[in-house]
Formats: sequence, C-alpha cells, structure tokens
Amino acid sequence: MEQTLRKLSVTFISGVPDTLLNDFCLHIENNWDNNYHVIAANEGNAVGLAAGHQMATGDVPLVYMQNSGIGNAMNPLISLTHPSVYGVPMILLIGWRGNPEGKDHPQHTKQGILSPILMEDVDIPWRKLSNSDNGVEADLTWAVQTAKANNGPVALIVPKGVLERGEKSGFEDDLKLMSREEAIHVLVKEMQSDTIFVASTGRATRELYEVRRLRGEGHSNDFLNVGAMGHTSSIAAGIAIGRPERSVVCIDGDAAALMHLGAFPVNAQLKQCKNFLHIVLNNGVHESVGGQNSATANISLHEIAKTSGYKVGNKQVTSVEDLVAEIESIKKSDSQGPYFIEVLIRKGMRPDMPILKFDLQEHRQAFLS
Repeated sequence: MEQTLRKLSVTFISGVPDTLLNDFCLHIENNWDNNYHVIAANEGNAVGLAAGHQMATGDVPLVYMQNSGIGNAMNPLISLTHPSVYGVPMILLIGWRGNPEGKDHPQHTKQGILSPILMEDVDIPWRKLSNSDNGVEADLTWAVQTAKANNGPVALIVPKGVLERGEKSGFEDDLKLMSREEAIHVLVKEMQSDTIFVASTGRATRELYEVRRLRGEGHSNDFLNVGAMGHTSSIAAGIAIGRPERSVVCIDGDAAALMHLGAFPVNAQLKQCKNFLHIVLNNGVHESVGGQNSATANISLHEIAKTSGYKVGNKQVTSVEDLVAEIESIKKSDSQGPYFIEVLIRKGMRPDMPILKFDLQEHRQAFLS
C-alpha cells in the first residue's frame, strides 16, 4: 500500500490512529518521512492539515480515521474541502467499526450503519477497500483519480481484518512508572467511598471496571465512557455541576484529552465544580489502537492545566507515593477546585485483562440510582 501511495504521488498523510487501521498506521509511522506524516489531535485537525498541504503543493493527501471520527471531520469536509467551497481533493481512509455485515460493540453500531450514508449525503464518493494487493492498488488509483476529477474528498472505507494486525505488540517501557491499572487502584482506594468516577474511552474503562471487581465493589458510582473520545472531562464536569455534594474524578487518557483540549479552560473556569478532579494518565501513545506516538509525549499537560486555571500541584506525578500525596493534599486543601493531576504512567496492560462486557442501558440506569 505504501508503494502504491508513493507511485500515485501521495506525499502527505495525517490522521488519528484506529484499531482497524493499525497495521497501516504503524507501518506509516515507521516508514514515512516524519515531516510528511502527522498524527493529529483530532480528525478535523487532520483534514485541515491535509487541505493546507494540498493547496500548497497540488498533491492529493491522505487522511486516516476511525468512523467515529467522521463527526470531528465533518465541519472542514463540508465548509472547506467540498467542491462547492474550495474544492480540495483528498483521500479519506476510514476504519469501518460497526459494519452491518459483522458484530461489534453497541457504541459502534449506528456509526457503522451511517458511515456510507454520511459520505453519500455530503457528496463524497466512496468504496469499500479490497482485501487483496491488486484490489487495494486499484482502489487507491480510483481514489486519487476521482478526487482530482471531482475537486473534493473521496473515501475508502475499511472493514475489519483488512489493515489490522490480529494482535498488537507489547511495549518495552520504564518499569519504574506505574501502570494505568496501578494508578486507578490508588485513585479508588484513596478517594472517598462515594466518589463518582468517569473513565475515558479505551483501556481506562476496562481497567476501572476490573479494579472494582477485584475490590468486590459495584459499578453504580462509575460512568464508563465507551465512546465520545475526548469528551470525558466534559461529561465529568457536567456530573459535578449536577451533583455538587459528591466528589467527581475524571480518569482521562493523554491522547483523549488532547483531542478536545479546549475543554481544559472551560472546565477550569467552572467554579461551581469545586468537587471536580481531572486526572490524565499519560503514557505518550495511542495505546489501545497500536501504540502510535501522541503529541502529549513532548508537552506538559500539567502546565497547560495550570495556565488554563485548574488548581494543580507542583509537578507531574511519577510514583504511587506522589499520587497519594497529591490526593491527600487536595482532600485537606482549603481552596476549591476544579483540580488537575497529570500522572506519567508506563505503556501496556497486563495480558489477562478481561474484555469489557456489560449492558450499556443497564449501566446507565444503575449509575447514581
């Protein structure tokens, strides 16, 4: 696929990694010129980058995403790249979660049905990507030619098993740092027993659910945000406004927090959320979709939170002892939140971590009941 893209003069690639595209994403991360491959904060960001590069060079770029990210991409796709506006050709490579031909989690079902419909509704020609080398080359050739002819985006929608590895590789990392599961254990143990926890999309939800099981506790004080990546802290802040008598802890991921970083100053200025603690567990990668690097590996979310107006400690947290001390300091503080802690964690998850299986509607009814 890489060689076909080069042959077709596709020089710029950007996007947000997806499990169904992880073989492609990992290969591009390791083999494409880093100056011309950008892992974006969100899908709209990727479309903007691609549009700018296309207008500067004339080359057709490629933007990759999971279909759940179509919503983030829709604004620039319609109001910037559409043929009736600036007419910017590009290829959208979209992982097809919730494909009606197979089974998937409930949060992907509707998006899977709508993905082809949305493309058609906004005048984006699309094809299902073939599962053969010759078919892929033909599909990419069609995509580049059609994008140029139409002066607009085209989409290649990718079913499960075409561009993904069966198993993700493990990680070698600094074992001095906590794992995500260890950090969640500390949070649940050290916070008050009636604290409301809101966990971010991906492995944080799985691990919070497992921590409760290991502790012999129920899940009625937890909201597991299995979709809506990047919006977990906003959900948690809304809960904090609605339940001011309870402590509310958001367990966020670094790449998820980066996706909609504008939530930081909005949350921080909610002085009515004196009961709100925003925790970001930062391992510097998009771990659950293959381990591609995130821009958060090179920045301090601690400093961004401080500048945004959150109450923060003196530094990023790197140990169990420091995390416990930060929580104790918040519990004893005379000042009021919203509070923020960035916890640097190591990559990876224990191999026997159970798959998250629960009924979403039952969980919604049980939450805070």
